[in-house]
Amino acid sequence: MSSTLLEVTRASHEEVERLERLVVKDLQTEPPTNKDRLYQSHRVRNMIEQIMDTSHKLVKFLMRLCEVPVDIYEDKDNARKDEIAALGGQSSTSANVNVFSAFYDRLKEIREYHRRHPASRYVDITDEYEHLLKEEPVIEFTGEEAFGRYLDLHELYNEYINSKFGQQIEYSAYLDVFSDTRKISSKLKLTRQYRDYMQKLLEYLIYFFERTEPLQDLGRIFSKVVTEFEELWTSGLIQGSQNENHENGNVKQHEALIDLDYYSTVEQLMEVGPAKLKEALSTLGLKTGGTVQQRAERLFLTKHTPLEKLDLKHFVKGSRRHEQNGGVTTQQPSEDAKEIALMEAKMKKMCDLLHETIVRTKENIEKKHALTYDEIVQEREEDEVQPESESDDEDQQIYNPLKLPMGWDGKPIPYWLYKLHGLGQEFKCEICGNHSYWGRRAYERHFKEWRHQHGMRCLGIPNTKNFNEITSIEEAKYLWEKIQVKQGLNKWRPDLEEEYEDQEGNIYNKKTYTDLQRQGLI
Repeated sequence: MSSTLLEVTRASHEEVERLERLVVKDLQTEPPTNKDRLYQSHRVRNMIEQIMDTSHKLVKFLMRLCEVPVDIYEDKDNARKDEIAALGGQSSTSANVNVFSAFYDRLKEIREYHRRHPASRYVDITDEYEHLLKEEPVIEFTGEEAFGRYLDLHELYNEYINSKFGQQIEYSAYLDVFSDTRKISSKLKLTRQYRDYMQKLLEYLIYFFERTEPLQDLGRIFSKVVTEFEELWTSGLIQGSQNENHENGNVKQHEALIDLDYYSTVEQLMEVGPAKLKEALSTLGLKTGGTVQQRAERLFLTKHTPLEKLDLKHFVKGSRRHEQNGGVTTQQPSEDAKEIALMEAKMKKMCDLLHETIVRTKENIEKKHALTYDEIVQEREEDEVQPESESDDEDQQIYNPLKLPMGWDGKPIPYWLYKLHGLGQEFKCEICGNHSYWGRRAYERHFKEWRHQHGMRCLGIPNTKNFNEITSIEEAKYLWEKIQVKQGLNKWRPDLEEEYEDQEGNIYNKKTYTDLQRQGLI
């Protein structure tokens, strides 16, 4: 009977409390794998959304804010009071009501309800909601993202290297610089191409964060970012803010390109080059034509003379008129710069939140560079199979006081096997970034693995058998220099080793034979 006001209120409160208990029960379970952790987070997020939806329907307030449902509990229309009185066979207006007639009227109403709803039945509360704890929500990830462990920025990387504001760099280097926008000039940031790129980058980072961290409140995080951004923008501490661009009528945007304080003569300024001079003049609205000396002289005038006092002949037609009419150009560029700067601030915040994922992505890319295609495919298949096998294990704590390595069955290996393989012995490799390897077998095998190969490649040394058992950077460099010297001594030198024979049958090397022939002795 969900038609009465009391029953709707009671059922809504019961559903909210039941969902809250399920959330607590789910969070008390420690997920064994990253995949199970994501499933758990999304399950909890879905249940929280159900709680919010039920609370909105009941009192139009969020239950987590602990607001009192005023509209229902004030009972302005006396509906709740009448229902409570009807439960006792009474009326709120009159106390003289036949209890039996009220009972049979209520029974008739219940029978009529079940006649109209024959499919309705009693459902056990535990059975109905227990399936929520076993639910596996659908989470979409690409193959490169590996179920939320790595970022997939290949599409944005291609857009970056093919743009005017980008550079021709490797994907691993792009992962280091994509969050740093300080090297990009303000002029390029105002282009539509950069705006679209920054918007796509921010949308992807937000989408990835929502899939991997569904319990985080991005709205609250971004509201704090916006507040801090407004304060910095007002104080002029952000590149592109209007307070920084206009001061005493003198535009200072060209300082990001050429700082005239470092140049005392026009000849010194000419060493910058025609391209940078042209870009700086264009930013100020000055003419960009002429020779390098004429451009340098025109730009050098702005060092001691404000733009508003320069002769009109130095300006491009139409640019000077805008400043004279209003003192400041149209506000649209400033609004565009503010919007782009805000997107950059949000993007940097997302990069801070995803810092570990970015580092893990870069390590994965460097690892792939040292693997063949078959090894990459095999590793991807193992990553897909391993979480499924781990999730089937029983959630029980294994007694392992000696902290022995786990065997193939998920249990600690025997202690005698641990001592036999020398797994208690630690080997550190400076070339691998002081990474530790436990046991002689793992230590010998790591010389052919990606981490050691990458370290040798950074040192500019080939990873050959000559460098086995070499873990020190200084020793590797010394051995490489020694090998290079030895290769130089064993190199064939034709002036000393090439032989010549004269008419009498005497054998000389090339150098001696040439000297004797030049002297006419042969």
